[in-house]
Amino acid sequence: MSGATGRTVAQAVGETLVARGVEAVFGVVGSGNFVATNAMVAAGARYVAARHEGGAATMADAHARMTGRPAVLSLHQGCGLTNALTGITEAAKSRTPLVVLTAEATSPRSNFFVDQPALAAAVGAVSLRVTSADDAVAVAAAAVDTARLERRTVVLNLPLDVQGLPAGGAAPPAVPAPSPVRPDEAAVARLAEALRAARRPVFVAGRGARGARTALGSLAERCGALLATSAVAKGLFRGSDWDLDVSGGFATPLAAELISEADLIVGWGCQLNMWTMRHGRLIAEDAVVVQVDDDATAIGAQRAVAFGVVGDVHATAEAVTALLGGPAAGGYRTAEVRDAIAARGRWRDEPRTDGEGGRIDPRALTAALDDLLPAERVVAVDSGNFMGYPSMFLDVPDEQGFCFTQAFQSVGLGLATAIGAALARPDRLPVAALGDGGALMGAAELETVVRLGLPMVVVVYDDAGYGAEVHHFGPDGHPLDIVRFPETDFAAIARGHGYDAVTVRSSADLEGVAAWLAGPRSAPLLVDAKVTREEPSWWLEEAFRGH
Repeated sequence: MSGATGRTVAQAVGETLVARGVEAVFGVVGSGNFVATNAMVAAGARYVAARHEGGAATMADAHARMTGRPAVLSLHQGCGLTNALTGITEAAKSRTPLVVLTAEATSPRSNFFVDQPALAAAVGAVSLRVTSADDAVAVAAAAVDTARLERRTVVLNLPLDVQGLPAGGAAPPAVPAPSPVRPDEAAVARLAEALRAARRPVFVAGRGARGARTALGSLAERCGALLATSAVAKGLFRGSDWDLDVSGGFATPLAAELISEADLIVGWGCQLNMWTMRHGRLIAEDAVVVQVDDDATAIGAQRAVAFGVVGDVHATAEAVTALLGGPAAGGYRTAEVRDAIAARGRWRDEPRTDGEGGRIDPRALTAALDDLLPAERVVAVDSGNFMGYPSMFLDVPDEQGFCFTQAFQSVGLGLATAIGAALARPDRLPVAALGDGGALMGAAELETVVRLGLPMVVVVYDDAGYGAEVHHFGPDGHPLDIVRFPETDFAAIARGHGYDAVTVRSSADLEGVAAWLAGPRSAPLLVDAKVTREEPSWWLEEAFRGH
């Protein structure tokens, strides 16, 4: 245990991760990760204990998304890793900068043995392993560097038979500096020419464009482009007269109309996938499609494009703006379009009901919550039939106000997502929007919210069933007993965990939410919303298309 440096391999790995820039660690501690986790805490990192490894994985994912810095997920060997695998898959598919530090049983005789590198590879994560005392520091440093510079989820295996060895005294390698990918001059010129020729250009910005609002806004003004985002970048252009909000399945009728009439669509750090482009139906047959991304493999990966520009979004936008020069063009920015966006640019401008039969219309519920909740908020949304209501009716102040863990489309991640986002943005009111199925799947973390003292609003859209299956299979006459459940008293469950809670069956019941917001907020609030069951979700066709 002593060694030349007085520390073990497990301690050296933990210390190196923090020295490399990790500030937040999430996990469930067992014997295999106890020493390394304590080493990270001693080195200055904040450790957040979850109640389930799946929750810990999603908290770490959300925290890294919101801060842009790698977080660590700390896990026990074997079952600790497999419990977290859905959250790790979501992170890997989303290219979240995350280090999964997991103990590893390398002997096949161990009951904890699984092929952990194979599990990592199967879900798209990078696998690294500490193999000796001599390479421990270098491998740990490489894990953080890979996560940060390549935006990858890295599974760092720490074998049990190596952890207790005396650590070597080697210093970690120098920290490599990030280098934004500069676009090729010819590609910049080609994009500038396409923008000059366009009469109805639309920009669709994705996660890779977060932080580039000013550069993209200046270019859009120069060429007269309308502005839209993918779901993960919702809020990026909030406040602009030309903001269409989210493109794709969540697009308003007006946004869908304007995007489908564009003669040029430029995706900025955006995959232009089936969700964002409604399986291509938002793109006119004669529209020119261009994609800008700093990852060459992303260009054209989801759909064919006229051409791509490999480069950092911010740097590319500035380069194209400089090349365009001259006065701003009118483009798609007419007085008629601006007035239409002002009048019909939000979902709440569309007609809706109040609900009936002791259940509230989820559209009326969410629009009312949008009015009640403070503007400075961070919204996290689970997956499921309900998910469009908060995504479409709850405004956010900027791209830091929306955390959307949907690359794997798993139900049950919403509450943990909200916890990670809340810890990353303590200056904003966290709002978790969950369906009844996802709320029960993630219920283990209700206690975590209380223990951490988070002033969170948890909204459960309870339609007493798996609504997506009800709406998808019901019209064809399939029996639905297997996807319907008795009504759950979520308010009682929440109070048992130490929440304030209100049950909402009509707009009048929202007075309880207003009272909580006006009070000291000494406990989190759960809104148990009994929503109408038979309201079909207009984004449902997108979810099931091609299944």
